[in-house]
Amino acid sequence: MEELQAEADRVLAELGEAEAVLERRAIACAELAGALVAPVEEADAVVPGPREASVEVEKVPVPGALVPRWRQGLTLEALAPDYRRIVELVESGGDSDAGVPAKELAARLGLELVPAKIEGVRSRAKRLVEREWLTVSPSGRFMPQQSTVTVWVADERSGGRGGGS
Repeated sequence: MEELQAEADRVLAELGEAEAVLERRAIACAELAGALVAPVEEADAVVPGPREASVEVEKVPVPGALVPRWRQGLTLEALAPDYRRIVELVESGGDSDAGVPAKELAARLGLELVPAKIEGVRSRAKRLVEREWLTVSPSGRFMPQQSTVTVWVADERSGGRGGGS
């Protein structure tokens, strides 16, 4: 009986060590995956090396991927689908020019209006603000980036939509 107990203890100790190794490897894989999905600025940087190949890699948005910083010429196609939809909803506007609150965004996304879902939408929208895709008012409402609004107002004044006084 004692020999079997000692053997079981040894096997359990080895199992614990193997689980720790597996957990460290899972963390390493997650970190590697995160490093491979680098932001646009880092991906565009040239890393000096013995051979600099000019291989162009097509960047396809991945759900949950990092949000690239907005820059001139970058379209919504650079965003993952969830983030793209939030920007589209904010740009389509709410009932007023004061911006769109996170709760309204969650409702328009068809999500259940519970705090967890609303805060998830707020977190994504704030990430878009940090990356200059959107702006946020002091009251916490999300609005299109000023450059987008300026272009729309300029088009309106030059005989675009509305055309009246």
